[in-house]
Amino acid sequence: MKNKILLLIAAIAAILNVQAQSADDTKVILITLDGFRWQELFTGADSLLIGNKDYVHDVEKLAEAFWKDSPEERRATLMPFFWNQVEKMGQIHGNRNKGSKVNLTNGMWFSYPGYNEILTGTADDARIRSNDKMQNPNTTILERYNNTSEGKGKVAAFGSWDVFPFIVNEERSGVPVNAGFE
Repeated sequence: MKNKILLLIAAIAAILNVQAQSADDTKVILITLDGFRWQELFTGADSLLIGNKDYVHDVEKLAEAFWKDSPEERRATLMPFFWNQVEKMGQIHGNRNKGSKVNLTNGMWFSYPGYNEILTGTADDARIRSNDKMQNPNTTILERYNNTSEGKGKVAAFGSWDVFPFIVNEERSGVPVNAGFE
């Protein structure tokens, strides 16, 4: 499934002729992978998982496909589009092995509070306490930029989870959100 998603992303990029931006055409693209471990993103296949027969049907076949000598080779094998294309287009943060710590401060440790914090810059443990579809009372960076003359009409959000329209507060913010099965 993961390979199909990556192939779909690569195909869409090729169809749309996606290119790196020029200096005067700034774009910010935030990619989050909910539940995805930073270790796989930055070091590829995990030897403790790839060789675990409790979880892996054919250890040898999986190792042949994804185990490489260096973390850089393993991560590019696991996520080729990300490391061969996306990396060239901007900055990637969160490689704890290199001291790049991206830490959330909310006490919830699940999705909606985390996305609220990412998009607003602050935790709100008093009001954001579940994954319920409630309009976010906080103003996100997307809304702030959308409400400037420079940003009006240039902001959109895309996600796989049908709670994103509420996190972004599509109604109040005016930021169009395509999420879930929309």
